[in-house]
Amino acid sequence: MAEKKKSGFETLARASLAPQEKLMAVKKGKHSFFLGLPREISLQENRITLTPDAVALLVNNGHEIWVETKAGVGSKFTDQQYSEAGAKIVYSPQELYKADVILKIEPPTVEEIEYMRPGQTLISALQLGHLPVESIQAMLKKKITALAYEFIEDKVGGMPIIRAMSEIAGSSVMLIAAEYLSTANNGKGVILGGITGVPPTKVVIIGAGTVAEYSARAAIGMGAEVQIFDNHLYKLRRIKHLLGQQVYTSTIDTLTLSESLKTTDVVIGALRAEKGRARIVITEEMVSKMRPDSLIIDLSIDQGGCIETSEITSLKKPIFRKYDVIHYCVPNVASRVAHTATTALSNIFTPTILRAAEEGGVEAMIYSHAWFMKGVYTIKGSLTNEAVARKFGMKFKNIELLLAARL
Repeated sequence: MAEKKKSGFETLARASLAPQEKLMAVKKGKHSFFLGLPREISLQENRITLTPDAVALLVNNGHEIWVETKAGVGSKFTDQQYSEAGAKIVYSPQELYKADVILKIEPPTVEEIEYMRPGQTLISALQLGHLPVESIQAMLKKKITALAYEFIEDKVGGMPIIRAMSEIAGSSVMLIAAEYLSTANNGKGVILGGITGVPPTKVVIIGAGTVAEYSARAAIGMGAEVQIFDNHLYKLRRIKHLLGQQVYTSTIDTLTLSESLKTTDVVIGALRAEKGRARIVITEEMVSKMRPDSLIIDLSIDQGGCIETSEITSLKKPIFRKYDVIHYCVPNVASRVAHTATTALSNIFTPTILRAAEEGGVEAMIYSHAWFMKGVYTIKGSLTNEAVARKFGMKFKNIELLLAARL
């Protein structure tokens, strides 16, 4: 009997259903990290990235951790606590920077980068607003893989570290405002809030993100009159919903904002940068028309600041005056409550490190997860962050293209 001739459609269908070969990355075995936690030397930074409890968990999972002596003192953690958790205490930065992965809070200084060896991994803040070009050049020269933790996302697109530190900064900012409005600190001598028969303190908040939410919540709780300005209507609607009450909101209109500033007691700069650097919203002329002894707290100063008269300050000397307006421009406000901030950071870093170990190391984690990859700004001698490149007029490479070349 003659064999039935197959139709072209049947041949095509059979071919498409046949198993096809596909190139896939081979997953490596569990990786053991050699982590170094240095003592911070910049801006009176008091935080450290991991608590002793987190160190104990990581050591029990086979990781080696070195901690520079007194690195945890500012957060009220002793060398003995870290030692008992299984970390090795080292007594010089030169020795500490022998670790394969450096996990720190502040961006490294040029001096600290000198201690690093070629090919090391660094996880720290970037703080583009006052990042010196020499630091980037030094990291590129040593082919350091550097990640900015403020850019690392979670699986749903949120920024967990920014969120945690913003909650702390927003909750703390009204305590700072109350401190510098008082007569004891040569302020206006007014109470933050309001009492019977006395008009309430007026607070203007620039931005409608997490910092603004927690700042507004604290200010309203104290009885202050709050006004919130942002150019995104969806953020203004969201913050009104989260606050659960009617509050004055407005888009950033120069005329309206300028009029509000003339009568306000406190201005909170909480505008998040969208493309590397925060944009200037309040000009020097607007500041000059504010009432004497009014207070400006620019929490976006780590990204350059959203107020033209802002200049970076430190916890040791947190304020200065310009046009007789008090300016508080500390980039690491969360360091005022270092124990709480360290615990919050540790809760985020610890599972991330454990996950990276399961993936086969930091590099494998970078290439496997886009949310983690977004934190990378230098890798193997290449600059991969567009905002950094734009600031210094440097060339950058798309990290996704580097990934394609790797595969």
